[in-house]
Amino acid sequence: MTETAMRVTLVTETYPPEINGVAITLGRAVEALQARGHEVTLIRPRQAGESPSPGLMPALPLFFYRQVRIGCATPITLQRWLRDWGSEIVHIATEGPLGLAALIAARRLHIPAVTSFHTNFDQYAAHYGLSLLGHGARIYLRAFHNAGKLTLVPSQSTLDRLQAQGFQQLRRWGRGVDTVRFHPQWRDDALRESLGLGPEGRLLLYVGRLAPEKNLTPLITAFRTLRRNGLTAVLVLVGDGPLRPGFSRLSQEGILCVGMQQGMDLARWYASADLFCFPSCSETFGNVVLEAEASGLPILAYDCPGVNEQVSDAVHGLLLPPGSDWAPMLQLLSKDSGLRQKFGAAGRLRAESQSWVHSFDVLEAAYREQLGSEPAPP
Repeated sequence: MTETAMRVTLVTETYPPEINGVAITLGRAVEALQARGHEVTLIRPRQAGESPSPGLMPALPLFFYRQVRIGCATPITLQRWLRDWGSEIVHIATEGPLGLAALIAARRLHIPAVTSFHTNFDQYAAHYGLSLLGHGARIYLRAFHNAGKLTLVPSQSTLDRLQAQGFQQLRRWGRGVDTVRFHPQWRDDALRESLGLGPEGRLLLYVGRLAPEKNLTPLITAFRTLRRNGLTAVLVLVGDGPLRPGFSRLSQEGILCVGMQQGMDLARWYASADLFCFPSCSETFGNVVLEAEASGLPILAYDCPGVNEQVSDAVHGLLLPPGSDWAPMLQLLSKDSGLRQKFGAAGRLRAESQSWVHSFDVLEAAYREQLGSEPAPP
Protein backbone atom coordinates (compact mmCIF):
# COMPACT_ATOMS: atom_id res chain seq x y z
CA MET A 1 0.00 0.00 0.00
CA THR A 2 1.39 3.43 -0.93
CA GLU A 3 1.94 6.16 1.64
CA THR A 4 -1.13 8.10 0.58
CA ALA A 5 -3.45 5.11 0.18
CA MET A 6 -6.58 4.88 2.33
CA ARG A 7 -8.40 1.94 3.89
CA VAL A 8 -12.07 2.49 3.07
CA THR A 9 -15.09 0.49 4.18
CA LEU A 10 -18.18 0.87 2.00
CA VAL A 11 -21.51 -0.07 3.58
CA THR A 12 -24.47 -0.41 1.23
CA GLU A 13 -27.76 -2.28 0.88
CA THR A 14 -27.34 -2.48 -2.93
CA TYR A 15 -24.34 -3.42 -5.05
CA PRO A 16 -23.55 -5.30 -8.28
CA PRO A 17 -24.66 -7.78 -9.54
CA GLU A 18 -27.84 -5.88 -8.65
CA ILE A 19 -28.77 -3.51 -11.49
CA ASN A 20 -29.79 0.00 -10.52
CA GLY A 21 -28.23 3.44 -10.57
CA VAL A 22 -26.95 3.29 -6.99
CA ALA A 23 -25.40 -0.16 -7.37
CA ILE A 24 -23.70 0.74 -10.63
CA THR A 25 -22.32 4.01 -9.22
CA LEU A 26 -20.92 2.29 -6.13
CA GLY A 27 -19.44 -0.57 -8.15
CA ARG A 28 -17.61 1.86 -10.40
CA ALA A 29 -16.47 3.89 -7.39
CA VAL A 30 -14.91 0.83 -5.75
CA GLU A 31 -13.12 -0.10 -8.99
CA ALA A 32 -11.80 3.45 -9.37
CA LEU A 33 -10.58 3.70 -5.77
CA GLN A 34 -8.80 0.35 -6.02
CA ALA A 35 -7.20 1.41 -9.31
CA ARG A 36 -5.87 4.49 -7.49
CA GLY A 37 -4.17 2.29 -4.91
CA HIS A 38 -6.70 2.41 -2.08
CA GLU A 39 -7.86 -0.64 -0.14
CA VAL A 40 -11.64 -1.01 -0.12
CA THR A 41 -13.70 -3.54 1.78
CA LEU A 42 -17.43 -3.99 1.33
CA ILE A 43 -20.24 -4.64 3.83
CA ARG A 44 -23.59 -5.44 2.22
CA PRO A 45 -26.59 -7.82 2.49
CA ARG A 46 -26.18 -11.37 1.30
CA GLN A 47 -28.40 -11.86 -1.75
CA ALA A 48 -30.58 -14.92 -2.34
CA GLY A 49 -28.40 -17.83 -3.41
CA GLU A 50 -25.11 -16.30 -2.23
CA SER A 51 -22.91 -18.31 0.11
CA PRO A 52 -21.85 -16.71 3.40
CA SER A 53 -18.55 -14.87 3.21
CA PRO A 54 -16.83 -11.98 5.01
CA GLY A 55 -18.68 -8.72 4.57
CA LEU A 56 -21.96 -10.35 3.50
CA MET A 57 -24.57 -9.86 6.20
CA PRO A 58 -27.85 -11.76 6.74
CA ALA A 59 -30.72 -10.10 4.88
CA LEU A 60 -34.50 -9.95 4.63
CA PRO A 61 -36.63 -8.72 1.69
CA LEU A 62 -38.42 -5.39 2.10
CA PHE A 63 -42.07 -6.27 2.73
CA PHE A 64 -43.57 -3.94 0.08
CA TYR A 65 -40.75 -4.30 -2.46
CA ARG A 66 -39.37 -7.82 -2.25
CA GLN A 67 -36.66 -7.25 -4.88
CA VAL A 68 -34.88 -5.11 -2.26
CA ARG A 69 -33.08 -6.92 0.57
CA ILE A 70 -32.26 -5.23 3.87
CA GLY A 71 -29.08 -6.19 5.72
CA CYS A 72 -29.10 -7.14 9.40
CA ALA A 73 -26.11 -6.58 11.68
CA THR A 74 -25.56 -5.14 15.14
CA PRO A 75 -23.30 -2.18 15.83
CA ILE A 76 -21.09 -4.47 17.96
CA THR A 77 -20.60 -6.83 14.99
CA LEU A 78 -19.62 -3.95 12.73
CA GLN A 79 -17.40 -2.37 15.38
CA ARG A 80 -15.42 -5.58 15.50
CA TRP A 81 -15.27 -5.68 11.68
CA LEU A 82 -14.08 -2.08 11.30
CA ARG A 83 -11.51 -2.41 14.09
CA ASP A 84 -10.08 -5.74 12.90
CA TRP A 85 -9.82 -4.57 9.30
CA GLY A 86 -8.26 -1.28 10.30
CA SER A 87 -10.72 0.93 8.47
CA GLU A 88 -9.68 4.59 8.29
CA ILE A 89 -12.92 5.92 6.83
CA VAL A 90 -16.43 4.51 6.43
CA HIS A 91 -18.68 5.42 3.51
CA ILE A 92 -22.34 4.60 4.26
CA ALA A 93 -24.38 4.67 1.06
CA THR A 94 -27.82 3.57 2.31
CA GLU A 95 -29.86 4.46 5.37
CA GLY A 96 -31.36 1.08 6.29
CA PRO A 97 -30.62 -1.01 9.41
CA LEU A 98 -27.20 -1.99 8.07
CA GLY A 99 -26.24 1.63 7.43
CA LEU A 100 -27.49 2.70 10.86
CA ALA A 101 -25.49 -0.03 12.60
CA ALA A 102 -22.38 1.03 10.65
CA LEU A 103 -22.93 4.69 11.57
CA ILE A 104 -23.16 3.84 15.28
CA ALA A 105 -20.09 1.59 15.05
CA ALA A 106 -18.00 4.23 13.28
CA ARG A 107 -18.93 6.91 15.83
CA ARG A 108 -18.01 4.62 18.72
CA LEU A 109 -14.62 3.95 17.15
CA HIS A 110 -14.08 7.64 16.20
CA ILE A 111 -13.74 6.66 12.54
CA PRO A 112 -15.00 9.43 10.21
CA ALA A 113 -18.22 8.41 8.47
CA VAL A 114 -19.16 9.88 5.09
CA THR A 115 -22.73 9.23 3.96
CA SER A 116 -24.28 9.58 0.52
CA PHE A 117 -27.89 10.37 -0.33
CA HIS A 118 -29.16 8.51 -3.38
CA THR A 119 -32.90 7.95 -3.07
CA ASN A 120 -35.89 10.05 -2.01
CA PHE A 121 -37.36 7.42 0.29
CA ASP A 122 -39.52 10.02 2.04
CA GLN A 123 -41.23 10.78 -1.29
CA TYR A 124 -41.63 7.09 -2.15
CA ALA A 125 -43.85 6.44 0.86
CA ALA A 126 -46.94 7.97 -0.78
CA HIS A 127 -46.57 5.70 -3.82
CA TYR A 128 -46.92 2.62 -1.60
CA GLY A 129 -49.91 3.81 0.42
CA LEU A 130 -47.67 4.84 3.31
CA SER A 131 -48.13 8.61 3.19
CA LEU A 132 -48.18 8.92 6.97
CA LEU A 133 -44.64 7.59 7.08
CA GLY A 134 -43.29 10.30 4.79
CA HIS A 135 -42.81 12.92 7.50
CA GLY A 136 -41.24 10.40 9.85
CA ALA A 137 -38.92 9.25 7.06
CA ARG A 138 -37.72 12.82 6.51
CA ILE A 139 -36.96 13.23 10.21
CA TYR A 140 -35.04 9.96 10.28
CA LEU A 141 -33.08 10.69 7.10
CA ARG A 142 -32.06 14.12 8.37
CA ALA A 143 -30.92 12.74 11.73
CA PHE A 144 -29.08 9.88 10.04
CA HIS A 145 -27.10 12.02 7.62
CA ASN A 146 -26.41 14.82 10.09
CA ALA A 147 -24.78 12.25 12.37
CA GLY A 148 -22.09 11.70 9.74
CA LYS A 149 -19.23 14.04 8.93
CA LEU A 150 -20.31 14.81 5.36
CA THR A 151 -23.21 13.89 3.09
CA LEU A 152 -22.57 13.51 -0.64
CA VAL A 153 -25.54 14.24 -2.92
CA PRO A 154 -25.82 13.61 -6.68
CA SER A 155 -27.36 16.87 -7.93
CA GLN A 156 -27.66 20.54 -7.06
CA SER A 157 -31.45 20.33 -6.79
CA THR A 158 -31.13 17.51 -4.25
CA LEU A 159 -28.58 19.54 -2.30
CA ASP A 160 -30.85 22.59 -2.26
CA ARG A 161 -33.89 20.59 -1.14
CA LEU A 162 -32.04 18.78 1.64
CA GLN A 163 -30.41 21.99 2.83
CA ALA A 164 -33.85 23.61 3.11
CA GLN A 165 -34.95 20.63 5.23
CA GLY A 166 -32.10 21.08 7.71
CA PHE A 167 -29.52 18.65 6.36
CA GLN A 168 -26.00 19.83 7.12
CA GLN A 169 -22.51 19.42 5.64
CA LEU A 170 -23.69 18.66 2.10
CA ARG A 171 -21.51 18.39 -0.98
CA ARG A 172 -22.36 17.59 -4.56
CA TRP A 173 -20.97 14.31 -5.88
CA GLY A 174 -22.05 14.07 -9.49
CA ARG A 175 -22.10 11.11 -11.86
CA GLY A 176 -20.48 10.22 -15.15
CA VAL A 177 -21.25 8.01 -18.10
CA ASP A 178 -19.31 5.49 -20.19
CA THR A 179 -19.48 7.10 -23.63
CA VAL A 180 -17.83 4.10 -25.27
CA ARG A 181 -20.34 1.60 -23.91
CA PHE A 182 -23.28 3.91 -24.54
CA HIS A 183 -22.88 5.12 -28.10
CA PRO A 184 -25.10 5.51 -31.20
CA GLN A 185 -22.85 3.10 -33.11
CA TRP A 186 -24.50 0.14 -31.36
CA ARG A 187 -27.80 0.64 -33.18
CA ASP A 188 -29.09 -2.80 -34.18
CA ASP A 189 -31.49 -2.89 -37.14
CA ALA A 190 -32.05 -6.60 -36.63
CA LEU A 191 -33.30 -5.87 -33.11
CA ARG A 192 -35.76 -3.34 -34.49
CA GLU A 193 -36.92 -5.73 -37.20
CA SER A 194 -37.55 -8.41 -34.56
CA LEU A 195 -40.10 -6.00 -33.06
CA GLY A 196 -41.81 -5.56 -36.43
CA LEU A 197 -40.45 -2.04 -36.94
CA GLY A 198 -39.57 -0.85 -40.42
CA PRO A 199 -38.05 2.54 -41.34
CA GLU A 200 -41.30 4.35 -40.46
CA GLY A 201 -41.81 2.56 -37.14
CA ARG A 202 -40.83 4.09 -33.81
CA LEU A 203 -39.11 2.38 -30.90
CA LEU A 204 -39.80 4.25 -27.66
CA LEU A 205 -37.69 3.27 -24.67
CA TYR A 206 -37.94 3.47 -20.89
CA VAL A 207 -35.16 2.15 -18.62
CA GLY A 208 -35.59 1.93 -14.87
CA ARG A 209 -37.53 0.29 -12.07
CA LEU A 210 -41.05 -0.79 -12.91
CA ALA A 211 -42.45 0.64 -9.72
CA PRO A 212 -45.10 3.17 -8.62
CA GLU A 213 -42.58 5.91 -7.82
CA LYS A 214 -41.48 6.00 -11.46
CA ASN A 215 -44.86 7.47 -12.53
CA LEU A 216 -45.25 5.36 -15.67
CA THR A 217 -49.01 5.89 -16.12
CA PRO A 218 -48.72 9.16 -18.16
CA LEU A 219 -46.33 7.42 -20.57
CA ILE A 220 -48.56 4.34 -20.98
CA THR A 221 -51.64 6.52 -21.56
CA ALA A 222 -49.88 8.72 -24.13
CA PHE A 223 -48.46 5.69 -25.94
CA ARG A 224 -51.94 4.24 -26.33
CA THR A 225 -53.10 7.54 -27.83
CA LEU A 226 -50.15 7.49 -30.22
CA ARG A 227 -51.09 4.04 -31.48
CA ARG A 228 -54.77 4.97 -31.83
CA ASN A 229 -53.66 7.86 -34.04
CA GLY A 230 -52.18 5.35 -36.46
CA LEU A 231 -48.43 5.50 -35.78
CA THR A 232 -46.60 2.17 -35.86
CA ALA A 233 -44.72 2.14 -32.57
CA VAL A 234 -43.45 -0.15 -29.83
CA LEU A 235 -42.80 0.88 -26.23
CA VAL A 236 -40.04 -1.18 -24.61
CA LEU A 237 -39.75 -1.18 -20.82
CA VAL A 238 -36.30 -2.26 -19.62
CA GLY A 239 -36.15 -3.12 -15.94
CA ASP A 240 -37.88 -5.01 -13.17
CA GLY A 241 -40.03 -4.22 -10.17
CA PRO A 242 -43.43 -4.79 -8.58
CA LEU A 243 -45.37 -3.48 -11.60
CA ARG A 244 -43.77 -5.82 -14.13
CA PRO A 245 -46.44 -8.56 -13.98
CA GLY A 246 -49.14 -6.05 -14.94
CA PHE A 247 -47.13 -4.49 -17.75
CA SER A 248 -46.18 -7.90 -19.12
CA ARG A 249 -49.85 -8.44 -20.02
CA LEU A 250 -49.82 -5.45 -22.39
CA SER A 251 -47.79 -6.98 -25.23
CA GLN A 252 -50.83 -6.97 -27.53
CA GLU A 253 -50.86 -3.19 -27.17
CA GLY A 254 -47.24 -2.89 -28.31
CA ILE A 255 -45.85 -2.53 -24.78
CA LEU A 256 -43.02 -4.99 -24.20
CA CYS A 257 -41.25 -5.82 -20.93
CA VAL A 258 -37.77 -7.18 -21.65
CA GLY A 259 -36.55 -7.39 -18.04
CA MET A 260 -33.21 -6.31 -16.67
CA GLN A 261 -30.56 -5.66 -19.30
CA GLN A 262 -26.88 -4.87 -18.87
CA GLY A 263 -23.63 -4.53 -20.78
CA MET A 264 -23.87 -4.51 -24.54
CA ASP A 265 -27.45 -5.79 -24.46
CA LEU A 266 -28.51 -2.60 -22.68
CA ALA A 267 -26.35 -0.47 -24.96
CA ARG A 268 -28.10 -1.93 -28.04
CA TRP A 269 -31.54 -1.15 -26.65
CA TYR A 270 -30.56 2.46 -26.10
CA ALA A 271 -28.87 2.91 -29.49
CA SER A 272 -31.69 1.15 -31.36
CA ALA A 273 -34.44 3.37 -29.95
CA ASP A 274 -35.83 6.57 -31.43
CA LEU A 275 -36.84 8.34 -28.23
CA PHE A 276 -36.15 7.97 -24.51
CA CYS A 277 -39.23 8.45 -22.34
CA PHE A 278 -38.75 9.09 -18.63
CA PRO A 279 -41.81 10.28 -16.67
CA SER A 280 -40.32 9.90 -13.17
CA CYS A 281 -40.61 12.88 -10.81
CA SER A 282 -38.73 11.31 -7.90
CA GLU A 283 -35.13 11.31 -9.11
CA THR A 284 -32.06 12.57 -7.27
CA PHE A 285 -30.02 12.39 -10.50
CA GLY A 286 -31.28 10.13 -13.29
CA ASN A 287 -28.33 8.00 -14.44
CA VAL A 288 -30.39 6.44 -17.22
CA VAL A 289 -31.05 9.86 -18.75
CA LEU A 290 -27.32 10.40 -19.09
CA GLU A 291 -26.91 6.94 -20.65
CA ALA A 292 -29.67 7.74 -23.15
CA GLU A 293 -28.00 11.03 -24.08
CA ALA A 294 -24.68 9.23 -24.60
CA SER A 295 -26.56 6.87 -26.95
CA GLY A 296 -27.75 9.81 -29.05
CA LEU A 297 -31.38 9.71 -27.94
CA PRO A 298 -33.67 12.73 -27.58
CA ILE A 299 -35.35 12.87 -24.15
CA LEU A 300 -38.99 13.35 -23.24
CA ALA A 301 -39.46 13.90 -19.50
CA TYR A 302 -41.13 16.02 -16.88
CA ASP A 303 -39.45 19.24 -15.75
CA CYS A 304 -38.55 17.84 -12.32
CA PRO A 305 -35.49 18.09 -10.05
CA GLY A 306 -32.65 15.75 -10.93
CA VAL A 307 -33.81 15.14 -14.48
CA ASN A 308 -33.89 18.82 -15.45
CA GLU A 309 -30.21 19.09 -14.56
CA GLN A 310 -29.47 16.47 -17.23
CA VAL A 311 -31.81 17.84 -19.91
CA SER A 312 -32.16 21.42 -21.14
CA ASP A 313 -35.62 21.96 -22.62
CA ALA A 314 -35.61 22.31 -26.43
CA VAL A 315 -31.87 21.50 -26.46
CA HIS A 316 -31.54 17.83 -25.47
CA GLY A 317 -35.24 17.04 -25.62
CA LEU A 318 -38.52 18.33 -24.27
CA LEU A 319 -39.43 18.89 -20.61
CA LEU A 320 -43.13 18.94 -19.77
CA PRO A 321 -44.79 20.68 -16.82
CA PRO A 322 -45.36 18.11 -14.04
CA GLY A 323 -48.78 16.51 -14.34
CA SER A 324 -49.31 17.52 -17.97
CA ASP A 325 -50.47 15.25 -20.79
CA TRP A 326 -47.66 13.47 -22.61
CA ALA A 327 -49.62 12.69 -25.77
CA PRO A 328 -49.04 15.90 -27.82
CA MET A 329 -45.27 16.01 -27.35
CA LEU A 330 -44.92 12.25 -27.73
CA GLN A 331 -46.72 12.59 -31.06
CA LEU A 332 -44.54 15.53 -32.10
CA LEU A 333 -41.23 13.83 -31.37
CA SER A 334 -42.35 10.52 -32.85
CA LYS A 335 -43.16 12.22 -36.17
CA ASP A 336 -40.38 14.84 -36.42
CA SER A 337 -37.15 13.00 -37.28
CA GLY A 338 -35.26 16.28 -37.73
CA LEU A 339 -36.09 17.39 -34.20
CA ARG A 340 -35.12 13.99 -32.79
CA GLN A 341 -31.79 14.12 -34.60
CA LYS A 342 -31.08 17.64 -33.36
CA PHE A 343 -31.85 16.80 -29.73
CA GLY A 344 -29.98 13.49 -29.89
CA ALA A 345 -26.80 15.09 -31.27
CA ALA A 346 -26.88 17.76 -28.54
CA GLY A 347 -27.38 15.11 -25.88
CA ARG A 348 -24.45 13.08 -27.15
CA LEU A 349 -22.24 16.18 -27.07
CA ARG A 350 -23.27 16.89 -23.48
CA ALA A 351 -22.63 13.28 -22.40
CA GLU A 352 -19.10 13.43 -23.78
CA SER A 353 -18.30 16.10 -21.16
CA GLN A 354 -19.63 14.03 -18.23
CA SER A 355 -16.54 12.14 -17.08
CA TRP A 356 -16.51 9.53 -14.33
CA VAL A 357 -12.95 10.65 -13.57
CA HIS A 358 -14.14 13.95 -12.13
CA SER A 359 -16.78 12.15 -10.07
CA PHE A 360 -14.15 9.94 -8.46
CA ASP A 361 -11.81 12.89 -7.92
CA VAL A 362 -14.56 14.51 -5.84
CA LEU A 363 -15.12 11.30 -3.86
CA GLU A 364 -11.44 10.77 -3.15
CA ALA A 365 -10.99 14.40 -2.09
CA ALA A 366 -13.96 14.12 0.29
CA TYR A 367 -12.39 11.09 1.99
CA ARG A 368 -9.00 12.80 2.33
CA GLU A 369 -10.57 15.93 3.77
CA GLN A 370 -12.34 13.98 6.48
CA LEU A 371 -9.20 12.05 7.37
CA GLY A 372 -7.29 15.31 7.65
CA SER A 373 -9.90 17.01 9.83
CA GLU A 374 -10.77 14.14 12.13
CA PRO A 375 -9.34 14.60 15.67
CA ALA A 376 -7.43 11.75 17.21
CA PRO A 377 -9.43 9.48 19.53
CA PRO A 378 -9.33 10.56 23.19
